[in-house]
Amino acid sequence: MSSRHNHRLLPASHGEGVLNLLSGFATCPGLFYTTPAADGILSRIRIPGGIISTQQCHAIADIAEQYGGGYVDVTNRANLQVREIRTGINAEVLKHLQLMGLGSHNSVVDHIRNIMTSPTAGIDPQELIDTRPFVEDWDNYIAAHPALSGLSAKFSVCFDGGGIIHVCDRLNDILFAAVLVNADVYFRLYLSVGAKGQPPSDMGILLTPKQCLPVLAALTEVYLAHTNTTNKRRLRLLELLNTLGCENYLQEVQQRLPFPLLDGETGKYLTPQPLKEFSTILPGEGKYQHIGIHPQRQRGLFYIGIVLPLGRLESTQMKGLANLAAKYGSGTLRLTPWQNLLIADIPQQWVDDVQSEIAFLGLDFSATNIKSALVACSGNKGCASSATDTKSHALALAEYLETRLTLDCPVNIHFSGCEKSCAQHSKSDITLLGVNFEADGGIVEGYHVYVGDSKQKFGREIYQYVTFTELPALIERMLYVYKIQRLNPNESFGEFSNRCAIAQLQL
Repeated sequence: MSSRHNHRLLPASHGEGVLNLLSGFATCPGLFYTTPAADGILSRIRIPGGIISTQQCHAIADIAEQYGGGYVDVTNRANLQVREIRTGINAEVLKHLQLMGLGSHNSVVDHIRNIMTSPTAGIDPQELIDTRPFVEDWDNYIAAHPALSGLSAKFSVCFDGGGIIHVCDRLNDILFAAVLVNADVYFRLYLSVGAKGQPPSDMGILLTPKQCLPVLAALTEVYLAHTNTTNKRRLRLLELLNTLGCENYLQEVQQRLPFPLLDGETGKYLTPQPLKEFSTILPGEGKYQHIGIHPQRQRGLFYIGIVLPLGRLESTQMKGLANLAAKYGSGTLRLTPWQNLLIADIPQQWVDDVQSEIAFLGLDFSATNIKSALVACSGNKGCASSATDTKSHALALAEYLETRLTLDCPVNIHFSGCEKSCAQHSKSDITLLGVNFEADGGIVEGYHVYVGDSKQKFGREIYQYVTFTELPALIERMLYVYKIQRLNPNESFGEFSNRCAIAQLQL
């Protein structure tokens, strides 16, 4: 998306090499500054709303081939990562990417987290409002206000349009969730507060669509007013809210607004009230429903959700999908926070042809594919914090299960090399936490196994210190028990594991 205001392109005098961003305190990877990883330099490209054009796809694929490992990774915020960069990316190349709308037009704010929305925004048959304009407006606002470089690199905003494919259960600092009130569309305001890792909490505030951007701007102004932006470690919004208290924070927000914040229950001016727990959507509901072939709200058009094994896309595959989008669709790909992607706007008469060409690229679009809900961090080949080779182990597990078990619905299996849980912050059906331990006279890579939902970060622990050689058969048994003992075909693995005793799951 292009910014209409205050563009700050990279100066030509920077010469060769990856740039150290003006806002040097950013700790998250970006396009304009170096982020070392175990497998080389890592570059992360923000894709606001996850929508990327055919031309942009080709440019990024070329970067991956010329400078990186020949592939790109889709992240859990619908960013793109290029890994294994050995030599700095030429500054002229970075300027070219900026001019193509990749990365922020103002480099000092490019470290701020990607703006999240549903990958089916504008095409979801049940959505209440198309959130793409909100993403574009907020991205333009960030680019036009360099003072926002003082925000935490993890400052995150999400817009949910209330459709089938929702993102309102994803962890974000600020969430605007569309709701219908007396036939009019409003947004409920949710903020991240309380314990780390908890879903955002309902502030009891209803906003009209036109009020969202001013409220967002005021929320950032209050954050900056209470944050020492010269510190290397910036406070998370959650930390500031916990310190000041939500009521005090919102009162300062109100002072910066020309309109009153309204209580969503009473329609009156905001008054102190207990915070409501996030309850619009149960965590996990609707996950992976975007995989496969689906009708759009536009009559006669379809989108296809494609499985990317562990979010990875070879550069040749990326170019091939971009060409498909240009030939049969609207010339864009839509990245998802579940590390897959969509091709949209396909006329019905071309759906079969697109399916065949997707298969020719070596990709699949079946939700029952074990890889459709398989997630793994970069592992010890790409990250020094990881105890295990998560990506290789995840692919080996998928290969093992594909020959022995057929799933009729996705089961989210999450490999995490350490407790930071970088690849997936939300709860999964099965979490495999990497550990090193002594066995057979040496140090081996293994996993603790967790299932379902609980007050614990990863769920209920059912196994400890499982070597990877033992793991595939163990997971196969767990999934087999689920298939034969679930109450009905619609009972998810998460629901099944939550009602079962640990001993039953260990059968």
